Amino acid sequence: MGTSRKQLLAYLALGIVVVAIGARVLVTHRGGPAEAGMVVSLGGSSPAESASPSLSPSAAPTLMVDVAGEVRRPGVYTLPAGARVCDAIDLAGGVTGKAQLTAVNLAARLVDGQQVVVPGRGAAVTPGQTGTGSGTVSGGPTSPVNINTATLEQLDALSGVGPATAQKIIAYREANGGFKSIEEIKNVPGIGDAKFEALKDSITI
Repeated sequence: MGTSRKQLLAYLALGIVVVAIGARVLVTHRGGPAEAGMVVSLGGSSPAESASPSLSPSAAPTLMVDVAGEVRRPGVYTLPAGARVCDAIDLAGGVTGKAQLTAVNLAARLVDGQQVVVPGRGAAVTPGQTGTGSGTVSGGPTSPVNINTATLEQLDALSGVGPATAQKIIAYREANGGFKSIEEIKNVPGIGDAKFEALKDSITI
């Protein structure tokens, strides 16, 4: 009987030890994956953060123009390549109530360094005044026509230039981003050396 009681106590003690060991193993097992998951999460986010600064967009071509005259915010503005005169005027806050928009070719393509001038009502208008230069609206019909900004009608009025050639001039400047010199107009079909000699004093850029 004494031996059986000792054996019972021994079994009981052994059972307590087994339960304690099992509880420790269970706690360790549950804690392990959580800690491992935390490390994976941090490790996964780090490469994305370190890679983000390298994804910088490429800079798009731009041009600078000076917008003056009857606009709400005159000044120098930066626009994307291929922008039109109307885009520059919009960027300058639009026109004032005194603007004479019929004197401006709103659809003309802008070139870098150009001055866009919106004249006031009743002002003397120089053909092609939205081109580069001082931007003054004084002058007369004898003032040179800016071949980078002139309308079809203004080009047609030039000596020896008809509607068809005027359209070719506009098509050329739009395809090539404007004329870089007045001599470049000789690249337009129908304008040779002789016609250029007759035109050179009547045109500008």
